[in-house]
Amino acid sequence: MQLNSLGGKIKQIRMNKKMTLKTLAEKTGFSISFLSQLERGKSSTTLESLKKISVAFGVNPSVFFEDEKKEDPTSFQLDKRMDAHSIFYEDLGTMVTERDFAPLLVTLQPGQTEGNLITHNGQEFLYVIKGTVTVQLEDTLYELGPTESIMIDSTKPHYWYNYSEEEVKLLCVSSEVKGE
Repeated sequence: MQLNSLGGKIKQIRMNKKMTLKTLAEKTGFSISFLSQLERGKSSTTLESLKKISVAFGVNPSVFFEDEKKEDPTSFQLDKRMDAHSIFYEDLGTMVTERDFAPLLVTLQPGQTEGNLITHNGQEFLYVIKGTVTVQLEDTLYELGPTESIMIDSTKPHYWYNYSEEEVKLLCVSSEVKGE
């Protein structure tokens, strides 16, 4: 994902919600300077930072990966990348705009072991399609292979890792975070 398109999306959502950078900084714990640089495409961000921003906005993180240029709403050709951690997201639910959950196809590159535990409202269901993913839920690690799944209370600290040398593909269905 290009920084400018991500930053522009963050700024657009913030402006639509009539939120100042100061308010967003207070809700996320990030500095106004960092958020301003992010919106202007002068800084990159991590998955956990995007999750905090999405919670502050009251939206699902998948909104940052929606392709506005896509003309066919039934097309599944989305390739959105979080450069900070080489994680790819494909939003599989773009045909419905008002939804209670977001189905995402997630690809973790080999050795994707960076990232900090995150929390957010809602729940996540993970189903492994290919490879082996390590899910950390609080202090416990779960190793899941193809056809295995886990349901997570997302208010508890969690994260996913790929400690293997092969690509991991998983289906993540996360509940939507409703705005205030």
